[in-house]
Amino acid sequence: MSDLIKRVETKRAPKAIGPYSQGVIAGKYIFISGQIAIDPSTGKFVEGEIKEQTTQVINNIKVILESQGIGLDKVVKSEVYLTDIRDFQYMNEVYASMFSSDPKPARQVAEVSKLPLNAKIEISCIAYLKK
Repeated sequence: MSDLIKRVETKRAPKAIGPYSQGVIAGKYIFISGQIAIDPSTGKFVEGEIKEQTTQVINNIKVILESQGIGLDKVVKSEVYLTDIRDFQYMNEVYASMFSSDPKPARQVAEVSKLPLNAKIEISCIAYLKK
């Protein structure tokens, strides 16, 4: 990999379950791969409703960002995938409480038919690396 593109990996987040990186730094940005509700301490999928899964997903994103010395306040764009759009309100409550800085990230939300490990939610994001 070139000096301009760097793989990001931390043991505090779930290991990639396929041929991808937890994140990639390119220039001044970090691109975080889609995270699902896997507890990195056990390696097991977090059962539960959308609020529990959303919390775990965002915590996974948070520790990847922290491995690079930044926090959720540096996220500029996120993509949220739900298997049931009726979960939007509950996901949004957790999301708003965890992405509490201003400005909020730009975001899109889409309903999809299925996610890995039958997850209810997956979130990927882009963050700015300046501290």
